[in-house]
Order: sequence, then structure tokens, then C-alpha cells
Amino acid sequence: MAAAAELKLLEKSLGLSRGNKYSAQGERQIPVLQTNNGPSLTGLTTIATHLVKEANKEYLLGSTAEEKATVQQWLEYRVTRVDRQSSKEDIHTLLKDLNLYLEDKVYLTGYNFTLADILLYYGLHRFIVDLTVQEKEKYLNVSRWFCHIQHYPGVRQHLSSVVFIKNRLYTNSH
Repeated sequence: MAAAAELKLLEKSLGLSRGNKYSAQGERQIPVLQTNNGPSLTGLTTIATHLVKEANKEYLLGSTAEEKATVQQWLEYRVTRVDRQSSKEDIHTLLKDLNLYLEDKVYLTGYNFTLADILLYYGLHRFIVDLTVQEKEKYLNVSRWFCHIQHYPGVRQHLSSVVFIKNRLYTNSH
């Protein structure tokens, strides 16, 4: 999904209806937002952070200094690692690492839902939607996190819902 489309989704999930104009520049299609009363803003995380502040939902950027740094770390991860994945092997390496990280966490920062969860969800959607049932089970922590985020009010929007099998049925051999 193009970054400009993601920013439109984020805008809606934040309850903003300003009709911002987005464009993309360069070979890598970096998003650009032309603000009404200032210079244009460039880059997914810069624009996303601006939208969160504009919506007065700064809690999505983290509440403590450590949590704010963790949010920034995951926003950077989204742009530098997730957006640059091209091969299936790279994607599986990324999912394996993320699965390990999420082993003891509800959200990327631990126990609080943040902008990092939203943007990583948008960035991973195109990969997760194509996983087999076996792959989803292999990356159980990623699947749990992803399923939780897609059901968070206002996040999924028009993106297709990814189905996860919650219970395994075993036949009784008696």
C-alpha cells in the first residue's frame, strides 16, 4: 500500500477530516503533505507524527521518555526494514525477529497502544494477508499482535480482515 494511502487511513483513524493533500516524490515515492499554514512535510513518520499531534492524541507517541524513544525506534524500523523488504526470505526473517520480540508484549512498546503499532500494522498487512495458516502458526506472537491491532477501533478501515484460526481441533481417538 502506498504511504499516502496509509496516511489517509491514519487520518481517518485519528478522527481527522481535514482533507489533507498528499503527493509522493522521488523514485521511492516518499509521501509529502502540503499543510495549510506552513511548509510541506516529507516522510511517512514525520507526517504521521504531525497528524497525531494535530488530532490531540499525543499519547499515541508514548507517555514516558523511554516509551517515546521506543515508538520512534519502531517508526524508524518500519521505514528502514519493513518498507524495504522484497524477497519472501527477507519477509520471513523480519517476521521471525518480530515474533521473538513480541513474545512477552501486547503492543510494540509493551502495554500501551501507540502510533508504532498502527504504522507497523499498515506496513505488514500486505505480507500477513498472504501467509498460509501454517506460517501464521509459526509466527504466533506476530499473529496474536496483528489480530489484536486489526480489531482495534478505527485501525483496519477498508483493509481486508486477516483470518486467524484461534482453536485447534483434535480428534479423540478413543
